[in-house]
Amino acid sequence: MGVLAPNPSVITKSEKTGHALEINEVMCKGCTICVEICPKLCLEMVDVINRWEGAVVRVKDIDACIACYLCEHECPDFAILVHAAPKAKKKGVEA
Repeated sequence: MGVLAPNPSVITKSEKTGHALEINEVMCKGCTICVEICPKLCLEMVDVINRWEGAVVRVKDIDACIACYLCEHECPDFAILVHAAPKAKKKGVEA
C-alpha cells in the first residue's frame, strides 16, 4: 500500500463571493497561460528561486474571481482548481 504525500496546494477563498482557487505550486510549470486568460486579472506570476521554471502562479485578487473556470480548463498541468460558491436559492422558488 502506498503512502499519500501531503497536498502542496494553497487554497485562497473570497469572503465576499465565496469562490476559491486552489493552486498546486508543485505542479505549476510557470507557463503563464492562466494569467493571460483570466478575464478579471485574478492571478499573477511570482518569482520562486528554488524552481527551475523561475516562477509560479499565485492569486492576486480573489475577490475579483467570477469562477469562470478558464484558468482550470486551460492549465496544461492541472495545477489549478476552481471552487465556485454554491448558488443561492431564489426566494419563493421550490426545487
